[in-house]
Amino acid sequence: MHLQLAASVVPLLGWAVHGGILIRRLASARRDPLTGLHTRAGWTARAEHLTRRNPHAAVLLVDLDHFKTLNDTYGHAAGDAALMEIADRLRTWCGHSGTAGRLGGDEFVAVVRDLSAADLDALSTALHQPLPYAGTSLPLAASVGACLVDELPAPSLTDALAAADAAMYAAKGRGRRGSRTSR
Repeated sequence: MHLQLAASVVPLLGWAVHGGILIRRLASARRDPLTGLHTRAGWTARAEHLTRRNPHAAVLLVDLDHFKTLNDTYGHAAGDAALMEIADRLRTWCGHSGTAGRLGGDEFVAVVRDLSAADLDALSTALHQPLPYAGTSLPLAASVGACLVDELPAPSLTDALAAADAAMYAAKGRGRRGSRTSR
């Protein structure tokens, strides 16, 4: 009788271990390996949840300015350091009131429960602080676009991202320094 029990438990144990491995792989696939931020898929799930529960939520797009020049001038290791630093600054800025992600390349995204002009100015200031790196100071700059979800005709994450993208390009048009909220 014990042999029959063991014969049925061993496959179940194998499936449990296999399931645990798959869950860990899925979780790591939803994190950017360089910055540790959520990837698009991981961020989208959290952003949809946050925007549904918080009517005053804001969606932000962040694009590093002159990133190719930084990479070409200081090397790819410096570019990676800049990406990790921007990710840390964005994660810190979001704190417990939001979540940040990396869309790819030098594009980042965030969603926060509530956004004031002072918050947006603080983020822009943080993203423009130079980064000490290998005995030099790397110039960092970013353009930020924001969309207040409750100002959309029909609040959806897709529309908020499109509006934040438009606001980000408007900010780039003003001299590649600063931030802008869609209206």
